[in-house]
Amino acid sequence: MTERYPTPCIPDALTLGTLFAPHLAEVCRRTEAALEACAYRDLIVHSGTQRPVFQDDRTYPFEVNAAFKVWVPLSDVPDCFIHFIPGRRPRLLLHQPTDYWYKPAPRPQAYWTEAFDIVPCADLRAARAALPGDLSHTAYLGEDSGGLAGASGLTLNPPRLIRHLDYPRAWKSPYELACLRAANRLGADGHRAAAQAFAAGGAEFDIEMAFLAACRQREQELPYNPIVALNDNGATLHYQMLEKHPPRAHRSLLIDAGAEFAGYASDITRTYAATPGEFADLVQAMDRLQQGLCTRVAAGIDWREIHRLAHERVAEVLRAADLITCSAETAVASGVTRVFLPHGIGHLLGLEVHDAGGLMRAPDGGDIDPPEDHPHLRLLRTLEPGFVVTMEPGIYFIEPLLAAARADARAPLIRWTHLEALRPYGGIRIEDDLAVTATGAENLTRDAFTLAGTAQ
Repeated sequence: MTERYPTPCIPDALTLGTLFAPHLAEVCRRTEAALEACAYRDLIVHSGTQRPVFQDDRTYPFEVNAAFKVWVPLSDVPDCFIHFIPGRRPRLLLHQPTDYWYKPAPRPQAYWTEAFDIVPCADLRAARAALPGDLSHTAYLGEDSGGLAGASGLTLNPPRLIRHLDYPRAWKSPYELACLRAANRLGADGHRAAAQAFAAGGAEFDIEMAFLAACRQREQELPYNPIVALNDNGATLHYQMLEKHPPRAHRSLLIDAGAEFAGYASDITRTYAATPGEFADLVQAMDRLQQGLCTRVAAGIDWREIHRLAHERVAEVLRAADLITCSAETAVASGVTRVFLPHGIGHLLGLEVHDAGGLMRAPDGGDIDPPEDHPHLRLLRTLEPGFVVTMEPGIYFIEPLLAAARADARAPLIRWTHLEALRPYGGIRIEDDLAVTATGAENLTRDAFTLAGTAQ
C-alpha cells in the first residue's frame, strides 16, 4: 500500500499530500453538513467485504465501496471502516487479521495517512470495540458486514443522507482533478500499447494484455473490465468476451478501457481501422464530431442539450456518408439516429466510472426529468466548474436495432445496400474525459495522449 509512480507526469507524494489536506477538509465539511441536515451524530463507512463464490472457499475479486474511497485511496482492503465525528480527526479502522493463508494489509505509509488516526483491527469484533458504545444516532454506509451494523442499533444506508453526500461529489477538488489527470495518463499509456498490438495483428486477448502491461495494473485494479472488440464485435456496446485467436481479417478495433489512480477512474474509448477506406474515413469524421462536441462543454450548459446536439451532428455524419436517404433533421425527428447511437452521450466520472449524482436536482429536490425520447440518460444536470464528464458519441451497426428499423417506418430512411459494406466493422466510439471550467473544459484525455507522445 505504498504508492508507486512509475509513469512520468504522475504527481509525486509531496504534491498529492499538499492537495489532499484541503480536499479532506472539504470532505469533512460536506459530511458534517449532511449529518446535521439529516439529524445524525456521526458516520461509519465500510470499505466492503470479500464475497465468497457459491459453495466454494474462493472469493470474488474485491470491489471497494465508493463512499469509502471518498475518504481514503485504499482500494484493496476489505472490512475497513472510516469513523467520522464532526470536529474530530477521522479514524481509519484498518482490518489486519492474523493470517497465513493470505497476506494481511500492512499499515499504510502514504501521503494521506497523517490525516487519520489509524486503528488496527484483527476482526469485526475488534472494530466494534473501537467504536462508541452508543451508536443509536450513527449512520452506517455499506454492507451489513458480519452483523456489525444490525447489532449496533445504528441506521443502515439512510437514503436521504446518501443523497446529501452524493450530490456534491460532482464537484471535483484540485486533488481529485490531479488524480483524474494521472488516471488518464495511465490510460493513455495503455491505449498506445493496445493500438500497437492491434496493428501487429493481435487477438482481443493479446490487445488487453498489452493494455494491462502498459498501465501496470491487474484487471481487478482497473475501474472496469476493458471492452476490446475486433471487427463486428464492436457492435455490442458492452462487449465482454476476449477471443484468444485473431480473426482471419483485422478490420477494426473498438477499445473502451480506463485505468485507476488513487481510487479515481479514467474512461477512454478509441476506434481504429486496419486499412484506409470508407470505415477509416468514418472514424475520422466521428473524431472531428467528438472534438466539436467537446468544445461545447462549459459551465452553465444543460447536458441534455449536448445530447440533442450529438444526435444532430451524428445525423450530419450519416448523411455525408450516404448511410441515410433523408435529411439530418428528419433522421433526428424520426428516431433514425437512435438506431446508430442508442446510448447517452456521457456521464459524470470520478470515484466511480458512472459517478453518483448525475440525475439529482438537489440533495432534497428529487431527480431531473429526462427527455421523453431519451429516457435512460445517466447525466441530466447543468454543468458547473469542477464537474468531470465523459464525451462519447458513436455510430454502430447493431443487428437487433437495424432489424427493428427495417421492419417499421424508418426502413426507407436508411440506405441498406451501403450499410451492408460497413456492418463487418461493428461500430465506432470516441470517448474523452473533460473537466468543466467556467469558460470551457480541460480535455484530460487528449492532454494525456499528448504527454504519452502518441496519436490522439
